[in-house]
Amino acid sequence: MEGVKPTDRVRLRWRSRRGLLENDLIITRFLDAHEASLTQDDVVALSQLLDLTDTDLLDYILGKKELPVGEYDAAARAMLDRLRQA
Repeated sequence: MEGVKPTDRVRLRWRSRRGLLENDLIITRFLDAHEASLTQDDVVALSQLLDLTDTDLLDYILGKKELPVGEYDAAARAMLDRLRQA
């Protein structure tokens, strides 16, 4: 990943291992397709989403819930849209 530390890349892969198989599959598929093109801002945004509980994250990815206004910036919202397309 250009401009992204190798340790950040490894940390993202490790954190993508989730308790819910659905999250694991979606995030791993996303990283397989886009990891090389992620920017440092993308890593920060994805890390914010990975801080969510498994159930909340899946609800946001599936569009059952929307991220709370004011708690997440535009980068996190854009990353969520990218995950939804994965």
